[in-house]
Amino acid sequence: MLALGVATLLPMSSALAGSTDPLFINLTTDDQHRVDMALSFGGNQLKRGHPLTVFLNDHAVLVAAKSNNGKFEGQQGAIQQLLANGAVILVCPMCMKHYGVSESDLVPGVLVGNPERTGGLLFQDNAKTLSW
Repeated sequence: MLALGVATLLPMSSALAGSTDPLFINLTTDDQHRVDMALSFGGNQLKRGHPLTVFLNDHAVLVAAKSNNGKFEGQQGAIQQLLANGAVILVCPMCMKHYGVSESDLVPGVLVGNPERTGGLLFQDNAKTLSW
């Protein structure tokens, strides 16, 4: 009976994050509440020692455009705070083109993704991913 209990717990323990496992958040929305949730959750994990990458793609690229500051002032402030605390914020170049966002219009410190940069962060050892 004890062996069955221990065997049942083993698979669960391997799914738990280590204390410094990286977190990669895939953010696809420009819904302000959902963006706030993703950035807040990521920021809380960053404070706990988890390196954080936020990948803005699809509609989320609009959040990082300075020209949209009137709509996303709070979210852009949160992005700047995350950057100051060591997070990496990436933007999908294909999505930028689709939605007419230029690199010069990005919030300072936000990086345009590419296969090497994005893949390197997504596929870090022990990285965990979440999507909003």
